[in-house]
Amino acid sequence: MRVLLVEDSPILSRSLTDALTSARLTVDCMCDGEAADHVLRTQDYALVILDLNLPKLDGLEVLRRLRARRNAVPVLILSAQGSVEDRVRGLELGADDYLAKPFELTELEARARALIRRSHGHGPSRVQCGSLVYDSIDRGFSLDATPLPLTPRERAVLEVLILRNGRAINKETLSEKIFGLDESVSPEAIEIYVHRLRKKIEHSDVAIVTLRGLGYLLEAKPQ
Repeated sequence: MRVLLVEDSPILSRSLTDALTSARLTVDCMCDGEAADHVLRTQDYALVILDLNLPKLDGLEVLRRLRARRNAVPVLILSAQGSVEDRVRGLELGADDYLAKPFELTELEARARALIRRSHGHGPSRVQCGSLVYDSIDRGFSLDATPLPLTPRERAVLEVLILRNGRAINKETLSEKIFGLDESVSPEAIEIYVHRLRKKIEHSDVAIVTLRGLGYLLEAKPQ
């Protein structure tokens, strides 16, 4: 499980990373709000642990933008601002839990695992973008109610795109999800599969769009 930790204190960030890694979680660390906002536009996480008092972009704005993109990843807020008003504001913006500093590492680990456990395995079995429908049980796609023939690699790319729920993913991350950490495979290979998929859906009401600096995005065409 990958966790994004957004904390500007190097000492606390290192301590939290060690604790979460010991709990068998993979941790990515960001030290400012702008960097966190950027990575959340392109990568998937099982949990976001978010400090509020961040440089460049405060934590509440990071959270507001995250939920505005319809990203439902669980968010655990960490903050020295422990007043009732602060907690209510964070929860109203879409946070799932709130932990005031100082706190015990064991409590953080327990809350993190509870949030991941609560969100794991409860997604819908059918995901739709325009007339393109994905069934997560049989891993099949249909377009205009007709089965869409795909190779295993094409299906894997399209799965990632449709499950992003309108969020972009960069080529390197998409390649890692499809090919794993196989260094013999270039991220440019993704371009081949994206090109093939575009040909197969070109006459439909959905499209794979390239967003400069962000990557690929699956979206329904405007009516």
